[in-house]
Amino acid sequence: MLNQIKGLHHVTSIAADAAQNNRFFTNTLGLRRVKKTVNFDAPDVYHLYYGDETGAPGSVMTYFPFPNAARGTAGVGEVGTTTFSIPEGALPYWRDRLAGNVAEDTRFGQQRLLFTAPDGDQFALVEQLGDARAPWAGNGVSADEGIRGFHSATMRLQDGGAMAELLGFMGYETLETEGNVTRFAVADGTGANIIDVETLPDAQRAQQGAGSVHHIAFAVENRQAQLEIRQALLDTGYQVTPVIDRDYFWAIYFRTPGGVLFEVATNEPGFDRDEAPAHLGEALKLPTRHEHLRPVLEQKLQKI
Repeated sequence: MLNQIKGLHHVTSIAADAAQNNRFFTNTLGLRRVKKTVNFDAPDVYHLYYGDETGAPGSVMTYFPFPNAARGTAGVGEVGTTTFSIPEGALPYWRDRLAGNVAEDTRFGQQRLLFTAPDGDQFALVEQLGDARAPWAGNGVSADEGIRGFHSATMRLQDGGAMAELLGFMGYETLETEGNVTRFAVADGTGANIIDVETLPDAQRAQQGAGSVHHIAFAVENRQAQLEIRQALLDTGYQVTPVIDRDYFWAIYFRTPGGVLFEVATNEPGFDRDEAPAHLGEALKLPTRHEHLRPVLEQKLQKI
C-alpha cells in the first residue's frame, strides 16, 4: 500500500463560456481566481484555476472553457459531485445565496446542500467541523461563511470493486457504506481527504462535455514521492504517462478501471512561481512553448 497520497490536489472540469464560468466561481462562490493560463494542448482555450488565497492543494477547482462546448451527459465512469467544505453554521447563508439553485439531502450523517454550476456540473456544500483551512475572503463572502476547500468527490461507477482495490492501494481506508455509496478516506491529507464511490450498475456511460469533470488529481508533496507512486502503478500493471511539467505542479496521469482519469500532482512549485501572491490570477500567463502566440491569444481569448 502506498503512503504518499495526501488527499485531493485539484479537480478539472469543462465549461462552455469562460466569462460565465469566471463569474460563477469568483462572484457567486467567492473563490479566488489564482491563475489565468491556457490549455497546454489547445492554447486558444483558457485554463482557469479557482481556490483559496494561495491555491493550496485540496482547494483548487480548474476549468477548460471550450467556447460553445456541447453539454455532457451524466452517467457512470466519471466524477459526479464535487463537495466543498464550509464552516459549521454556514449552510443557511449558502441556502440564501444560492436560492433557486439548491436541493438538500444527508449523506453519512452530514447535511448536504446540492447545487449546479452554469453548465450543469454538480456540487455540494458540507459543514465540516474542525476544518482549520483559511478561506479566501476577497470576493464578497466573509471568512465566517467562506469555502475552505474540497471536502470530497463522488465517483459514479457501474462496479465499485476495482476502484475500492485501487483506492486501498493508494492509501485510502474504507470508512463505511450507506446504501450504494462507500466512503474512503486518507489520513494526514490536504483536508480534502474523502472519496465516495457511488455504484450504479444499470446506469448509462457518461458522455463528456460542458459540465463534466475531465480528471481528478491527487496530491503528493514532491517529485520524488510522485516517481515512487508512478513506479508502483507501473509495477501493478497501470499505463501511466511520463512526468509532465504543468508549470505550477508536475503531473502523471492514468485511466482507472471504471473509466475515471486520475492525475497525481505535486504540491510544488505552486501558483506564486510566476506571480506575486497579492496578484495571483490577474495576468494571462502562458507556458513557455506558447509564449510566441501571446499577441494572437490576447486578441482571440474571451475577455474575463
